Amino acid sequence: MSHRLRLAVLTLGVAAVAVVVLLTVSRSPEKVRDAVDGTGAWAPVLFVVIAAGLSCAFFPYQLLAAASGLLFGTAGGTPITIAALMLAAVTEFSISRHGGRAAVDELSGPRIHAWQDRIERGGFLTVLYARIVPLSPFVVINYVSGLTRLRMGTFALATLIPVIPRGFAYTALGGHLDNLDSPEAIAAFAVLVLMGIAGVLLAWNGAGRPPPREIRRALQRWRATGSPRASGPDA
Repeated sequence: MSHRLRLAVLTLGVAAVAVVVLLTVSRSPEKVRDAVDGTGAWAPVLFVVIAAGLSCAFFPYQLLAAASGLLFGTAGGTPITIAALMLAAVTEFSISRHGGRAAVDELSGPRIHAWQDRIERGGFLTVLYARIVPLSPFVVINYVSGLTRLRMGTFALATLIPVIPRGFAYTALGGHLDNLDSPEAIAAFAVLVLMGIAGVLLAWNGAGRPPPREIRRALQRWRATGSPRASGPDA
């Protein structure tokens, strides 16, 4: 199968599954909880697998974490939420890496290559900043990261650090939907506010920075010659 065909199949497949999940699965933490409740000792494992699968279809991770809080409580649900989100992130990264990266490398223009280089050089911090910024799209970041040359270990570590506090926050909120004045819910709100402030500061700090020197040179060569790899002292 050609790289282009593989990328097309991957894109259409993920889109089709996302549409099916959107139309058939209720956007309710209670419904997700009910699908796992009653399975006994297998409930944590089943929840992690189901949650990771739903995340691959762009199901909101906040609702999955809330369902974990409803089902297992804050203390028990937080590590289960973290495990589910990490499994989802690594799975989505792997799907994209093996299904689309070669095609993207083949079809990309100089600007895409320049940004791929930037992500690769920034590595850990690039993913970490993207995770911390408020309203960052969890699933999109996972799939896009798989299309770069970023190492799996670097991606996983940069994902885990912000997933821990966010996983706790949404799990705690889900477990206390009927009592948002509880200490756990208040702590959850505080964590989300602090992460939001940190994300805004990071975005503000980076917004005015010019692109790295290598990217500027690549773009200048592309504008001048039509190729980012033109010969010369900077090539």
